[in-house]
Amino acid sequence: MILVDSNVLLDVFTRDPQWYSWSLKALSDASSTNRLVINPIIYSEVSIGFNSVQKLDLVLNEIGLLNEPLSTEVSFLAGKAFLRYRQKGGNKTSPLPDFFIGAHAAHANYKLLTRDRHRFLNYFPKLQIIRPNT
Repeated sequence: MILVDSNVLLDVFTRDPQWYSWSLKALSDASSTNRLVINPIIYSEVSIGFNSVQKLDLVLNEIGLLNEPLSTEVSFLAGKAFLRYRQKGGNKTSPLPDFFIGAHAAHANYKLLTRDRHRFLNYFPKLQIIRPNT
């Protein structure tokens, strides 16, 4: 299973001039051998480009994305990552979406398809990341 980060989906949905080709190929490659997954955090981040739940669900279904809920274990792990962030001097006052995304992939032992590797590797060092130039 591969958890697909919102930046990859948004690249495709918006035809981002810099990242569209890479993200489209990465999604295609990933889906040829793996099941693709998102979660409610990712769903919420990509929803901004759609006028209705039905339209978004249709597009996600066409891509073959499964929307998994976040468990209490994932939320707990995200909270621990946020605590480490704060202890390192981070100034945000609530857990960032990336903590939930990284915790979901780490807890489920999924690979993560993303362009943002820095925060994920800092707080989830064993996470397998599919990113540009890997």
